[in-house]
Amino acid sequence: MGETHNHNHNHSHQHHGPPPVVAAPPTSLPGHVGGPVYPPAEQLHQLHFCIHSNPRWPEAVLLAFQHYIVMLGTTVLIASIIVPLMGGSHNDKARVIQTLVFMGGINTLLQTCMGARLPTVMGPSFAFFIPVMSIVKDFGDGSFESEHDRFVHTIRAIQGALIVSSFFNIIFGYSRAWGHCARFISPVVVVPVVCVVGLGLFQRGFPRVAQCVELGLPMLILLVVCQQYLRRLHKLAHTLFERYGLLFCTTIIWAFAAILTVAGAYNRAREQTKISCRTDRSYLISSSPWVKIPYPFQWGPPIFRASHVFGMMGAAFVSSAESTGTYFAAARLSGATPPPTYVLSRSIGLQGISMLLDGLFGAAVGTTASVENVGLLGLTHVGSRRVVQISTAFMIFFSIFGKFGAFFASIPLPIFAAIYCVLFGIVAAIGISFIQFTNNNSMRNIYILGLSLFLGISIPQYFTQFYDANGHGPIKTSGGWFNDIFNTIFSSPPTVALLVGALLDNTLDAKHTGNDRGIPWWLPFQRRKGDMRNDEFYCYPLRINEFLPSRYLH
Repeated sequence: MGETHNHNHNHSHQHHGPPPVVAAPPTSLPGHVGGPVYPPAEQLHQLHFCIHSNPRWPEAVLLAFQHYIVMLGTTVLIASIIVPLMGGSHNDKARVIQTLVFMGGINTLLQTCMGARLPTVMGPSFAFFIPVMSIVKDFGDGSFESEHDRFVHTIRAIQGALIVSSFFNIIFGYSRAWGHCARFISPVVVVPVVCVVGLGLFQRGFPRVAQCVELGLPMLILLVVCQQYLRRLHKLAHTLFERYGLLFCTTIIWAFAAILTVAGAYNRAREQTKISCRTDRSYLISSSPWVKIPYPFQWGPPIFRASHVFGMMGAAFVSSAESTGTYFAAARLSGATPPPTYVLSRSIGLQGISMLLDGLFGAAVGTTASVENVGLLGLTHVGSRRVVQISTAFMIFFSIFGKFGAFFASIPLPIFAAIYCVLFGIVAAIGISFIQFTNNNSMRNIYILGLSLFLGISIPQYFTQFYDANGHGPIKTSGGWFNDIFNTIFSSPPTVALLVGALLDNTLDAKHTGNDRGIPWWLPFQRRKGDMRNDEFYCYPLRINEFLPSRYLH
């Protein structure tokens, strides 16, 4: 298998400087008449900077700022949907966005230092939407003196549910239960899970581009042309457009949107069109304070209800499954080995601590690994951990100095949607690349991959459409908490793909098809001592290993 035969060979050149940009040389099979056949490659050779290699500081700061801009889209979208339903004003929405961005910076720094150690940005998750909507409905009975009072009571109830449900992840992670479950994951399962981590978010792509097609479509076309075609004009243009093309394109289309707004192009448009297209309809700049530091219990003491907690636990499980798929994609796009089971356990445990902090600080939803920021690693060919860590400085700074952060958060959402069309596609394609480590000609593997992929997209689509049409999921019993748990689980594409794929892969002739499943290649990476590179990529910084119990290191 070419490079994959030897797990212990030295890859130090990929961590102390840019790896070679040439692909693995093609080989010819005996009796093969067609073109060249490319051997499997554990690491992508076109990455300019891997997890341990870092750009120069000016470049790293610009790349980090791109990560900050990309994570803003989902943050603003979640707040824009949830806060008005909670009864919040524009000022409340601005404060929620500030809190979400602030917690994103804190949680990203924790995860890159003490968790997965991969270059993944931690941001707000749509997995918490259903249980949050259940809490909103519980407080929508009109018994409050004002809408602001209803908003405050609702977010305090969300705080209480996040605080208690966070212990699900903390216990499941640090007890190593998540790692033991991850042993049932093989490359055959990783392919559909990572694929639908990207493809499952298709509704946040072109459907939202079309909400303002005169901004979204030019952004999509310009990003592809600039990043893939214009970079070929000159060596300097290659570096600039490949690494910073997203910033150039966003600035150009954002300026174009401002010109259209000032020129009155949307003065007579529908209200929804104004919200999507105009640059002055977010009201974030006028509503945000100049300086405001998010602090624990800023909305008041949490409200605890058992029904809210159980529903939020389902979302905690879903966010863990989605993050697991995202970590596999991030490892491949940063030149690291697949994350071992002990790394997955501690990352999910730390994600529980992040949820606890989200609850304490009053974030509207919990945390998960950001798919779009992982896609940005592939777009820029820079998988450096330091770049993502620097991006946390932008998150924390702009969340405290609200006016400046609101300026960037006012970018129209169709511009972000166009970016997502590219970034989510990259993550989906990275999932496909894992198939090279399995037997592509095995009808058993083809069956599992096909069914997992299709059901991973089809089942959540049914649950989502049912919820949008009826205001509740298809599972509707007298137990609201029961409904929230299962409606949340089956609304998540990565979770459905993981459950279906793992069940089929471990029950369909699993013992006699180990080679077809890629198990001999996979197993060394799942143990700390199985591959010498595991320690290099995933060990704690600053000799922290020496002070931790060994059970958290294996």
